[in-house]
Amino acid sequence: MKKILVIDDEPGIRTVLTDILTDEGYRVLVAGDGFEGFRILAEQTINLVILDVWLPNMGGIDILKKIKEDFSGIEVILISGHANIDLAVKAVKLGAFDFLEKPLSLDKVVTLIQNALKLEELRTENRSLKATLYQEDDMVGKSSSMDQVKERIRQSAASDAKVLITGENGTGKELVAREIHRLSERRDQPFVEVNCAAIPDALLESELFGHEKGAFTGAVSRRKGKFEMAHRGTLFLDEVADMSLSAQAKVLRAIQELKFERVGSETSLSVDVRLLAATNKDIQEEIKKGRFREDLFFRLNVVPIHVPPLRQRGEDLLLLIDYFMKKFQPPDEADPRRVSAEALARLKLYNWPGNIRELKNFVERINIMSDEEEISVETAEYFLGESQKSPIQDASPYDQMKLAEAKDEFERDLLVRRLEVFDYNISRTAQDLGIYPSNLHGKIRKYGIETKK
Repeated sequence: MKKILVIDDEPGIRTVLTDILTDEGYRVLVAGDGFEGFRILAEQTINLVILDVWLPNMGGIDILKKIKEDFSGIEVILISGHANIDLAVKAVKLGAFDFLEKPLSLDKVVTLIQNALKLEELRTENRSLKATLYQEDDMVGKSSSMDQVKERIRQSAASDAKVLITGENGTGKELVAREIHRLSERRDQPFVEVNCAAIPDALLESELFGHEKGAFTGAVSRRKGKFEMAHRGTLFLDEVADMSLSAQAKVLRAIQELKFERVGSETSLSVDVRLLAATNKDIQEEIKKGRFREDLFFRLNVVPIHVPPLRQRGEDLLLLIDYFMKKFQPPDEADPRRVSAEALARLKLYNWPGNIRELKNFVERINIMSDEEEISVETAEYFLGESQKSPIQDASPYDQMKLAEAKDEFERDLLVRRLEVFDYNISRTAQDLGIYPSNLHGKIRKYGIETKK
């Protein structure tokens, strides 16, 4: 429900406007002067202000100026019983949406309000479209692990449940967050992202909650924080585990109550936001070491989504390469480039420590610096870089396992990778591994490996 604030010292005008606009489906708040009006503006999210020019204590023109300074996104309609052309022109130049004379034509008031609110909606939609532009890539993949991610996104998008997205750097956690927002009922509202790792701790509270003019050195005007900017939309806290404990405590309170205070203010503000968070850290380990609040983890981890690393998505590699080949196709070439079977086999053996981000950079580099229509294995190895030529150099996942368990896990992982490299051809895979095909069949049954052919 849109909120309209009427600032007028005449009780009769306030009553009439309240009755008419309530019948039109708006929520109406009223104030008798500018001071009361600004108190309401500080406490509530207002969509439109109807403002009388002649008011006690502080004139309507001065109030208009201050609204445009502190709440620039709110449209203001001025009304006056002593209007003249010069005053109307001045008001519009200062940012008023329109100027109406008393006695008011109620039909005209309703029409103007509808037009002003449509303008506000267009601005909100424009912000949303701009945010969408930053979603440079699509979610590509048909592996079972990515199918699980997509299903979690689909299941959680329609609700307002908090989602905690985990995964290594470069796996596409932000892409998951944007996809959740795109599929949600809030898709036409703002998607606001905060990189918690990139903001100094001293500034993080102001960035999240905003500040009042004079709250600290450099605070030359009131500023909205990310929570306010995301009102009715989605707030994405990226690298949430990089926040200090003091910042975590304030975020915990804000997401519990959906209320907060700007820095330098004692007035609580209420917001309606969908909260998504992401981290590349092991949260349980961070909790054990006292670096992350367990109560905040439980608040955020309503729907957990883990984005797998690229090395576990072998069957998606060619899809991703083709996608980026089309994206970075030189404008003077008729068709996107492709990779040879030998080059693809080599790329499947590479560990991709930088995940999708590294693959994207690799494909872009090839399109800029290579002339080959079909990328050879030599070219692929060259552009991976001399320091990255050795296959599969992962940090050991076996450190916490018993020897027998580690052997089985390693053998299964190796078989899956080689089967993918040789397109699930049993004879070629067995030959490459130096075992008999019957032996390979037995191991496939033992580990429950799904063969594609």
